[in-house]
Amino acid sequence: MSSAPRPLRISRDIVIAAPPSAVFSVLANPHRHADFDGSGTVQNVVSGPDRLSMGATFRVAMKLFGVRYRILNTVVEFEADRRIAWCHPGKHRWRYELEEVDGGTQVTETFDLSTSPVRALLVRTPWPRWNAEGIAKTLPRLGTLVESGL
Repeated sequence: MSSAPRPLRISRDIVIAAPPSAVFSVLANPHRHADFDGSGTVQNVVSGPDRLSMGATFRVAMKLFGVRYRILNTVVEFEADRRIAWCHPGKHRWRYELEEVDGGTQVTETFDLSTSPVRALLVRTPWPRWNAEGIAKTLPRLGTLVESGL
């Protein structure tokens, strides 16, 4: 009996009625991440710049299963108004890709396990499913935040 291969990348997308620069402005400000996080784990940014860039770091206060902790993230992909990704010491990435389309910007959020040295273990846990659920909640929150101009 074989099981289906488990995906290393979990992605969802949405069209936001705003230009890529407006969406990217929110994504590149780590102090806004808790405002659109749909997973409920991001509490606030403890330290970091107002605008991220390649190699920038930011420390985030998190809460998972009732446990509070802080984690350091590093920007590992950056192309202004097009793509940004960060990772923490586990090396898996959270990536946002932006593409201008009729009516606004298509935003694709990806939880990418392919860059993690423990990916074979992580794909066998509930994390991929939990992250897919979080992404499904995050993207509409991001859209509402950007479209409202807040």
